[in-house]
Amino acid sequence: MADAMLSLNNVESAYGPIKAIRGVSLSVMKGQIATVLGSNGAGKTTILKTISGIIDPRKGSIVFRGEDITALDPTYVVKRGLSHVPEGREVFPLLTVHDNLMMGAYTRRDRDAVARDLEAVYAYFPILKEREKQDAGLLSGGQQQMLAISRAILAGPELILLDEPSLGLSPKLTRDIFEIVVRINRERGTTILLVEQNANMALNAADHGYVLENGRIVMEDTCERLREKDDIKEFYLGMKEAGARGERRWKKKKNWR
Repeated sequence: MADAMLSLNNVESAYGPIKAIRGVSLSVMKGQIATVLGSNGAGKTTILKTISGIIDPRKGSIVFRGEDITALDPTYVVKRGLSHVPEGREVFPLLTVHDNLMMGAYTRRDRDAVARDLEAVYAYFPILKEREKQDAGLLSGGQQQMLAISRAILAGPELILLDEPSLGLSPKLTRDIFEIVVRINRERGTTILLVEQNANMALNAADHGYVLENGRIVMEDTCERLREKDDIKEFYLGMKEAGARGERRWKKKKNWR
């Protein structure tokens, strides 16, 4: 797609003999929030790891800002403007909050811009400013998620890969995190590819969505249209049509139309 910031073309990745994603093609447009929905084990995390260079694909290509970054070293990918916020946060527990943030900026030489970005993340997440001298391992789960997102911003990315930001968080914290994610996109112009099991939050935050089943993309559309699809309503949003008397959910087949 001509205006795509990121494109995956028939990408296949595996863990040993087990194929995790099978012929995945998707595009993320500049300035957009795109989301990949899917159940646990569908291959969502593998897509992000393949994009950022943690896993080398067996087939296909990945193009970011017009450059083929397929199987490139993750450090180079970061330098090109792509940051990855992993599932489970993966902060450095024995480093302070401030030092964790500076680890995000280690590839940058524009110190003035780094200082501005540091102030920006403290504005998004004031609790991090309050605890900047505290070891990251002593933060709550929600605060660690804030730190992981902020560390990604300190890399100065054009695009952020965001993996399951709601994992282990309360509904209120999840709403707070998603509100900030949308603000980062709207205020900074940062493009975001989000993978998330909380389909309701993801579809409300994102512009375009993909549905992943067993390593394959089975549906894509604008999030507005996806929210109206019967299969999305039933299998991802927990909504069943009135009058489906006697129908067992586990017997119903997904049509993905």
